Amino acid sequence: MRRVVITGLGVLSPIGNDLETFWSNCMSGVSGAGPITFFDPSKFKTQFACEIKGYNPELRLLKKDQRKYDLFSIYAIESTAQAIENAKIDFEQVNKRRMGVVWGSGNGGFRTFQDQVIEYARGDGTPRFNPYFIPKVLADIVSGVLSIQYGLLGPNYSTISACASANHAISDAFNLIRLGKADIMITGGSEAAICEVGIGGFNALKALSTRNDDYVTASRPFDKDRDGFVMGEGAATLILEDLEHALNRGATIIAEILGSGLAADAYHLTGTHPEGLGAIIGMEEALLEAKIHPKDVSYVNAHATSTPLGDDSELIAMNQIFGKRSTLMVSATKSMTGHLLGAAGAIEGVISALACQRDQIPPTINTQNIEEPFADNYDFVLGKGKEKTVLNALSNNFGFGGHVASVVFGKFVR
Repeated sequence: MRRVVITGLGVLSPIGNDLETFWSNCMSGVSGAGPITFFDPSKFKTQFACEIKGYNPELRLLKKDQRKYDLFSIYAIESTAQAIENAKIDFEQVNKRRMGVVWGSGNGGFRTFQDQVIEYARGDGTPRFNPYFIPKVLADIVSGVLSIQYGLLGPNYSTISACASANHAISDAFNLIRLGKADIMITGGSEAAICEVGIGGFNALKALSTRNDDYVTASRPFDKDRDGFVMGEGAATLILEDLEHALNRGATIIAEILGSGLAADAYHLTGTHPEGLGAIIGMEEALLEAKIHPKDVSYVNAHATSTPLGDDSELIAMNQIFGKRSTLMVSATKSMTGHLLGAAGAIEGVISALACQRDQIPPTINTQNIEEPFADNYDFVLGKGKEKTVLNALSNNFGFGGHVASVVFGKFVR
């Protein structure tokens, strides 16, 4: 099995439109929450979200090209361009048959689908759909878009597993390189579901926080007073590469991927298993593949969306794996970025990789009173980030349908 390293990262997020701005705001505990601007939310139970701010798509795409893509694809194009620049890939020097894309998204072109159906319903019944309607809405389209843009001929597909989508994509890209199917893989996830259908649908599920008068602190993972997640949007890209290939081209190595664990709760359409069954299996399998003991994990980037039941089940699962360990650093970065749904694993993968490289752990913000009996189990890194050696980081993501995907990142050691 070949070793797989990360040589490039790119981010478009509610707390920063480039990697360094994102990381600075992440470590400082900046909240990305604000009133929804994409539509009038006044009649909705939730009227706030973590939107992208100040991003101009024309930096990468002409207006005529923007019409071909839903926003979730445009976000992916931006974060991937950043990651390729970060990785310093020279496409004249790489074998494009050995370079591919695996991408994650839970919803695909939600906004395009909504807008086109509404436009049709308001008309006279004459079908006047955008000629790009179908490719714009397909949740798998980003992997194709990126392969076409860069002329990549290697493995190409998408993973769709709700909020575990990006972690599944990272896991698959990792294994394709390990097994010798590719030398370089672009992977990550994107989502753009802040629209009437997205907010209204999750409101109907009672999944979103409704703290409209206190939206900045609404996402409060593990807190006794949490009342639901805050919707986020954006994209993040990781460039994975065979270690020897990376060394031969003189790439800067950010971190290493050591293993992944995939499982299922087999319990409920939208709820996690109350005893964290799938999460336990996912973390166990990830650590087993990474060949490390639970005591060797320095940092856990928890899934922790700030929902009443979901956060508890993850803590129960972690207790099964790690026991009570006050030195284990745990943070729930969705408290800052919001929940990026199918892109969550990508942005949290970027965080985990940077934690290993820079020995910095971003905080959980807004959380004041951690649910008993877990309050003293771990160092939840509350309020502001910490500087401490991170040898290995574990990133968890769980999705509707019981999907579980955990990925272990490690500090690169030659």
